[in-house]
Amino acid sequence: MVTGHFQEFEDEYLETLYQFQEKFPGERVRNGDLAKYLDVSPASATEMIQRLAKNGFVDYVPYKGACLTPTGLEHGMMMKRRHRLAEVLLTLLPFEGDVHETACRLEHAFNDELELCISLLLGNPEVDPSGSNIPPAHSRIAEKLNVKSKLSSILDLENSHSGEIILILTTSVDRDIIKKCGVEVGCEISRTDAGLFCDGKELQISNELAEKIILRLTDD
Repeated sequence: MVTGHFQEFEDEYLETLYQFQEKFPGERVRNGDLAKYLDVSPASATEMIQRLAKNGFVDYVPYKGACLTPTGLEHGMMMKRRHRLAEVLLTLLPFEGDVHETACRLEHAFNDELELCISLLLGNPEVDPSGSNIPPAHSRIAEKLNVKSKLSSILDLENSHSGEIILILTTSVDRDIIKKCGVEVGCEISRTDAGLFCDGKELQISNELAEKIILRLTDD
């Protein structure tokens, strides 16, 4: 288990090394390639890699490059997971900024509790908006993810289940469309063999909007 507080630039190096490992398993990453990717000087990259090696997070061989140790791999994987979860979240929100750049900032604000909460909220997704795999959660979080979530989107609501709307992740325009359907926070949504219902009335809604309406399940 990784302990201690990491500065953002340390997180970025370990996350970047993990990303290189995804593309080129088992290969060392040269400091020059790291410097180019992170837009820093080669000297800065070398200094950081030496620091991470001293602390046991990378295995560094001068002139050949660096690779993650098991401890570094664990931390790099965690940061990449948090980044990709943030991207999934931002694509569901009425957010019009740069998703990747904003996710880069958000990932550093995650802790285990927030990662668990967002994972459950999103249904523990396996891929990000670009189709890249989201790394698995650390064992200390994965165990809690295995417990059936009390949250679900309308889209993922299983047959013979129901839930109360607690969150609508849409733009104001879409929210107006949803409201015209009689759907708002506090409504009870249920799915049966006969279809989808909102407070007992049949509900017709697109999959795109249904994915952005979050329920707290009311079934035992």
